[in-house]
Amino acid sequence: MSEPCDLTALEARALIGRKQLSASELLESCIRRIEQVNHAVNAVVATDFVRAREAAASVDRAVRSGEPIGPIAGLPVGIKDLEDTEGLVTTYGSPIFANHVPAQDERLVRAIRAAGGIILAKTNTPEFGAGANTRNAVYGATGNPFDPQKSAAGSSGGSAVALATGMIPLASGSDTGGSLRNPAAFCGIVGFRPTPGLVANEKRQLGWSPLAVTGPMARTVPDLALLLSVMASDDAADPLATTIHGCTVRDARHFFPPPTVDLARLKVALTSDFGFAPTERHIAEVFAEKAGHFRHVFARADDATPDCAGADKAFAVLRAVGFLASHLAKVRERRGEVGPNVVANVEEGLGYSAADVAEASVLQTVLYRRWQDFFREYDVLLSPAITISPRPWRELYPAEIDGKKTKNYFQWLALAYAVTLAGHPAISLPVGRDRAGMPFGLQIVGPRGGDAKVLAVAAALEAMLAGNPRTARPVPDITSLRAAPPLAESPGFLGFD
Repeated sequence: MSEPCDLTALEARALIGRKQLSASELLESCIRRIEQVNHAVNAVVATDFVRAREAAASVDRAVRSGEPIGPIAGLPVGIKDLEDTEGLVTTYGSPIFANHVPAQDERLVRAIRAAGGIILAKTNTPEFGAGANTRNAVYGATGNPFDPQKSAAGSSGGSAVALATGMIPLASGSDTGGSLRNPAAFCGIVGFRPTPGLVANEKRQLGWSPLAVTGPMARTVPDLALLLSVMASDDAADPLATTIHGCTVRDARHFFPPPTVDLARLKVALTSDFGFAPTERHIAEVFAEKAGHFRHVFARADDATPDCAGADKAFAVLRAVGFLASHLAKVRERRGEVGPNVVANVEEGLGYSAADVAEASVLQTVLYRRWQDFFREYDVLLSPAITISPRPWRELYPAEIDGKKTKNYFQWLALAYAVTLAGHPAISLPVGRDRAGMPFGLQIVGPRGGDAKVLAVAAALEAMLAGNPRTARPVPDITSLRAAPPLAESPGFLGFD
């Protein structure tokens, strides 16, 4: 290894437990990496070094005295700036909350602390998570670790970049239209959208809606499964967090370590577009090339897709309803302080009728049932994680793909939101680079409730592909990032457009 911060989370935790690496040494390594490269990418937007050092010292004392420590004890964690952290500024990427310091942690953060995780930093996000390009008017843009002038995607872009560059070994994220999976694909790390309710979320305005979830991000599948084992839990404040007779039906032990699977026994489907997504020809061709490295290992690998008719309309309406629930008052009362993505979604939502919402809900239900029929034939579904190769972050969203105009600012996320609508678990796994030299993400979608199956397949593929430079996880050039100019000096850095 070059630095302790470059270790996987599992490696670092094992060394801490064996007294071969102290939590303080790991923390200081992560802090140095932040200080060395964050200027080039702007992934970390707030830090808690003082309390993090106190927490690391506490872990070290526990290890020396032989006390039991938690599963992620001593591991620094980045928290997306949509999630409340007690005593540490949480802005949601909005000027309205530029100086907001929560009085308490939200459930997810409490669970991480209780498991021994050290909250080191907040990671950048677009305003209220709106959009898949991590830019805002509080902290500015986040650059891709493989080319800081290109987008890191979003809305968990800061977490993805911090992981890719070794600033942290674990991070939180959230996902509606791919906000975990898209940045994972663009930055060469792993992001997992779990089944709604698996990671309880007490903050969702529409508690019964399965669109928005929180989940783990990491550099490897086993690391991700470790964090998921900490995040997964029941919470009565979340209507989707299922409990039967006082016992959660989703036991964290099912996810870590990832279960083993014999790929040769699986039937898989492969699609570059789900039949409707505006996938760039370049990405479709790269997907076919990557699939050539692994499709032969399955019992059967068919080019097939579930029927996603109506997905565009259903997602547009239901997404807009979510924005009305969360942000209508802000747009009405403080419009000058709200960015264009949020305003556009709220205005779109105001244009829909109750009949439109009913139709969208029916379309989603029909799509879900088609997916259940499809997964009676297949174990998992494979696709690109995102429709395009990274573009400059100055482009708020792709207005065209292969010369054809996109319908709206989120249509380019269709490979992700098809899965969101169905409510199935999905992971973005890094599989080498595309022809532009940028990371390529493979999306692995499992059956209803098949979180463990997704992790098992992803872990098996990750291990199998790691030895081939064409399919192994790409790593950014840290030396170049250290020498790069501050991203904040770039034109258009601070703002929405």
